[in-house]
Amino acid sequence: MRSAFDFTPFRRSAVGFDRLFDMLESSAASGASENYPPFDLIREGEHEYRIELAVAGFRRDEIEITSHQNVLIIRGRKTDESGADYIHRGIATRSFERRFALADHVQVTGADLADGMLALTLKREIPETMKPRRIEIGGITAAPQHDRIEAKDEKRQSEDA
Repeated sequence: MRSAFDFTPFRRSAVGFDRLFDMLESSAASGASENYPPFDLIREGEHEYRIELAVAGFRRDEIEITSHQNVLIIRGRKTDESGADYIHRGIATRSFERRFALADHVQVTGADLADGMLALTLKREIPETMKPRRIEIGGITAAPQHDRIEAKDEKRQSEDA
Protein backbone atom coordinates (compact mmCIF):
# COMPACT_ATOMS: atom_id res chain seq x y z
CA MET A 1 0.00 0.00 0.00
CA ARG A 2 1.38 3.40 -0.94
CA SER A 3 1.26 6.23 1.57
CA ALA A 4 -0.64 9.41 0.80
CA PHE A 5 2.54 11.43 1.24
CA ASP A 6 5.35 11.62 -1.29
CA PHE A 7 8.66 12.24 0.47
CA THR A 8 10.73 12.20 -2.74
CA PRO A 9 11.41 15.98 -2.79
CA PHE A 10 12.61 15.81 0.82
CA ARG A 11 14.80 12.75 0.18
CA ARG A 12 16.66 14.66 -2.54
CA SER A 13 17.61 17.56 -0.28
CA ALA A 14 17.89 15.96 3.17
CA VAL A 15 20.98 13.95 3.96
CA GLY A 16 20.88 11.27 6.66
CA PHE A 17 17.10 11.26 7.19
CA ASP A 18 16.39 8.02 5.31
CA ARG A 19 15.40 6.20 8.50
CA LEU A 20 12.91 8.94 9.39
CA PHE A 21 11.25 8.89 5.95
CA ASP A 22 11.10 5.08 5.94
CA MET A 23 9.49 5.14 9.38
CA LEU A 24 6.89 7.71 8.29
CA GLU A 25 6.03 5.75 5.17
CA SER A 26 5.76 2.40 6.97
CA SER A 27 3.68 3.82 9.84
CA ALA A 28 1.26 5.45 7.40
CA ALA A 29 0.86 2.16 5.55
CA SER A 30 0.39 -0.04 8.63
CA GLY A 31 -1.56 2.46 10.72
CA ALA A 32 -4.83 1.95 8.86
CA SER A 33 -4.97 -1.82 9.37
CA GLU A 34 -3.68 -1.93 12.95
CA ASN A 35 -6.46 -1.09 15.40
CA TYR A 36 -6.40 -3.77 18.11
CA PRO A 37 -6.03 -3.31 20.98
CA PRO A 38 -7.14 0.30 21.26
CA PHE A 39 -4.75 2.64 23.07
CA ASP A 40 -4.32 6.16 24.40
CA LEU A 41 -1.11 8.16 24.20
CA ILE A 42 -0.84 10.76 26.96
CA ARG A 43 1.75 13.50 27.56
CA GLU A 44 2.25 13.89 31.30
CA GLY A 45 5.05 16.45 31.24
CA GLU A 46 7.70 17.94 29.02
CA HIS A 47 9.64 14.66 28.94
CA GLU A 48 7.12 12.15 30.37
CA TYR A 49 4.56 10.09 28.46
CA ARG A 50 2.11 7.27 29.17
CA ILE A 51 0.64 4.68 26.82
CA GLU A 52 -2.54 2.93 27.94
CA LEU A 53 -3.77 -0.17 26.11
CA ALA A 54 -7.13 -1.84 26.65
CA VAL A 55 -6.17 -5.50 27.14
CA ALA A 56 -9.29 -6.87 28.82
CA GLY A 57 -9.08 -10.60 29.41
CA PHE A 58 -5.26 -10.81 29.28
CA ARG A 59 -3.21 -11.74 32.32
CA ARG A 60 0.29 -10.48 33.14
CA ASP A 61 1.93 -13.69 31.96
CA GLU A 62 0.15 -13.45 28.58
CA ILE A 63 1.63 -10.02 27.72
CA GLU A 64 5.21 -9.44 26.61
CA ILE A 65 6.77 -5.96 26.42
CA THR A 66 10.05 -5.45 24.54
CA SER A 67 11.99 -2.28 23.80
CA HIS A 68 14.75 -2.59 21.21
CA GLN A 69 16.46 -0.01 18.96
CA ASN A 70 13.85 2.76 19.34
CA VAL A 71 10.90 0.38 18.88
CA LEU A 72 8.52 -0.59 21.66
CA ILE A 73 6.74 -3.89 20.96
CA ILE A 74 3.78 -5.11 23.02
CA ARG A 75 2.56 -8.64 22.31
CA GLY A 76 -0.40 -10.47 23.75
CA ARG A 77 -0.83 -14.23 23.39
CA LYS A 78 -3.91 -15.73 24.98
CA THR A 79 -3.45 -19.20 26.42
CA ASP A 80 -5.99 -21.78 25.36
CA GLU A 81 -8.73 -22.14 27.95
CA SER A 82 -10.03 -25.62 27.35
CA GLY A 83 -13.12 -27.02 28.98
CA ALA A 84 -15.41 -24.01 28.55
CA ASP A 85 -18.54 -24.45 26.43
CA TYR A 86 -19.14 -20.97 25.02
CA ILE A 87 -22.57 -20.11 23.67
CA HIS A 88 -21.31 -16.68 22.59
CA ARG A 89 -17.75 -15.39 22.67
CA GLY A 90 -17.70 -11.57 22.53
CA ILE A 91 -14.53 -10.82 24.47
CA ALA A 92 -11.61 -10.74 22.07
CA THR A 93 -9.02 -13.38 22.76
CA ARG A 94 -7.00 -13.01 19.58
CA SER A 95 -3.29 -12.45 19.79
CA PHE A 96 -2.00 -8.98 19.10
CA GLU A 97 1.17 -7.05 18.49
CA ARG A 98 1.43 -3.27 18.83
CA ARG A 99 4.54 -1.37 17.78
CA PHE A 100 5.47 2.15 18.79
CA ALA A 101 8.43 4.05 17.34
CA LEU A 102 10.33 5.76 20.14
CA ALA A 103 12.41 8.88 19.71
CA ASP A 104 16.07 8.84 20.67
CA HIS A 105 16.67 8.66 24.43
CA VAL A 106 13.06 7.68 25.27
CA GLN A 107 13.05 4.81 27.76
CA VAL A 108 10.22 2.71 29.19
CA THR A 109 10.38 3.30 32.93
CA GLY A 110 7.48 1.15 34.09
CA ALA A 111 4.49 -1.02 33.21
CA ASP A 112 1.36 -1.80 35.21
CA LEU A 113 -1.74 -3.89 34.50
CA ALA A 114 -4.92 -3.03 36.37
CA ASP A 115 -8.62 -3.32 35.52
CA GLY A 116 -7.92 -4.50 31.98
CA MET A 117 -5.69 -1.51 31.20
CA LEU A 118 -1.97 -1.87 30.53
CA ALA A 119 -0.20 1.41 31.39
CA LEU A 120 3.38 2.03 30.25
CA THR A 121 5.31 5.04 31.49
CA LEU A 122 8.01 6.52 29.27
CA LYS A 123 10.58 9.20 29.89
CA ARG A 124 12.97 11.07 27.63
CA GLU A 125 16.34 11.21 29.35
CA ILE A 126 18.75 13.32 27.34
CA PRO A 127 22.41 12.73 28.30
CA GLU A 128 24.23 15.73 29.77
CA THR A 129 26.66 15.77 26.85
CA MET A 130 23.77 16.33 24.42
CA LYS A 131 21.98 19.03 26.38
CA PRO A 132 22.54 22.60 25.29
CA ARG A 133 24.94 24.48 27.50
CA ARG A 134 25.72 28.14 27.76
CA ILE A 135 29.26 29.27 27.19
CA GLU A 136 30.29 32.41 29.00
CA ILE A 137 32.41 34.99 27.24
CA GLY A 138 35.30 36.17 29.37
CA GLY A 139 36.06 39.88 29.68
CA ILE A 140 39.37 41.23 28.47
CA THR A 141 40.91 43.53 31.08
CA ALA A 142 44.29 44.06 29.44
CA ALA A 143 45.71 43.92 25.98
CA PRO A 144 46.54 40.45 24.77
CA GLN A 145 50.03 39.30 25.64
CA HIS A 146 50.71 37.29 22.52
CA ASP A 147 53.01 38.48 19.72
CA ARG A 148 54.35 41.45 21.74
CA ILE A 149 57.93 42.50 21.32
CA GLU A 150 59.26 44.79 24.00
CA ALA A 151 62.09 47.19 23.32
CA LYS A 152 64.21 48.23 26.26
CA ASP A 153 65.23 51.81 26.61
CA GLU A 154 69.00 51.84 27.37
CA LYS A 155 68.94 55.39 28.64
CA ARG A 156 66.31 54.54 31.28
CA GLN A 157 68.27 51.50 32.47
CA SER A 158 71.46 53.56 32.97
CA GLU A 159 69.56 56.13 35.06
CA ASP A 160 68.22 53.42 37.39
CA ALA A 161 71.69 52.12 38.08
